[in-house]
Amino acid sequence: MRPHPSGFPVLLATSLVAPVVVCALLYPARASISDANAVLLLVLVVVGAAATGRRAAGVVAALSSTVCFDLFLTEPYLRLTISDRDDVETAVLLTLVGVVVTEIAHWGIRQRTRASGRAGYLDGLVSAAAMAADGDVPPAVLTDIVGRQIGDVLGLDSCTFRAGPPADHPRLRTDGSVTYEGREVDVDRSGLPTWDVVELPVRSGGTVRGTFVLTSASRQTWPTLEQRLVAVTLADQVGSALVTPSPAP
Repeated sequence: MRPHPSGFPVLLATSLVAPVVVCALLYPARASISDANAVLLLVLVVVGAAATGRRAAGVVAALSSTVCFDLFLTEPYLRLTISDRDDVETAVLLTLVGVVVTEIAHWGIRQRTRASGRAGYLDGLVSAAAMAADGDVPPAVLTDIVGRQIGDVLGLDSCTFRAGPPADHPRLRTDGSVTYEGREVDVDRSGLPTWDVVELPVRSGGTVRGTFVLTSASRQTWPTLEQRLVAVTLADQVGSALVTPSPAP
């Protein structure tokens, strides 16, 4: 499983407690506040939790809001019992709306993150292609820059260029798959290998010009197929540059 960041328990606790605070503040004025207005306030709490990008936070806020609505704002008060049919329907709708809002917010944040990531990948590809086409960048500098770009794309500890063909290590292939001893590694499920380096051959014209050594030993990473294909494309740009003669001064 992918580890949660250190602030995740605090976020869940806040999502749980926030509806309690809102309903406790509304409780003294419960007779003058309509259920609709109370529900709208609780939905705002759920939206705030969902906007963090954590589905669990939004769901916890939605469930907490429903329980608190029952406890503080429906008769009999301060008991997990609802005697009015309309209040039952409101509580059910509050839960459903909260969960739906959470899913919509989660989807929107995920799409925005992907769009931002694609823009970053494209910037890296364009800059690598420009440096390769220019021919004025020394090969050692180009491989160092592209190595850092590959490391950023895949979330690696390091990515260094080594002259010569790949050795007997897991290998990132042109189709984005990772294989070891003839078998494919399920990167989507298990992440990149941490028990060994991964080699990314640098090719041009069907010939291997060198190898990028990908190291992810201190942390598990799960680069998508799209990210792995970007890494392969970046390596291809280096391969083209390594066989392009520098222009005469």
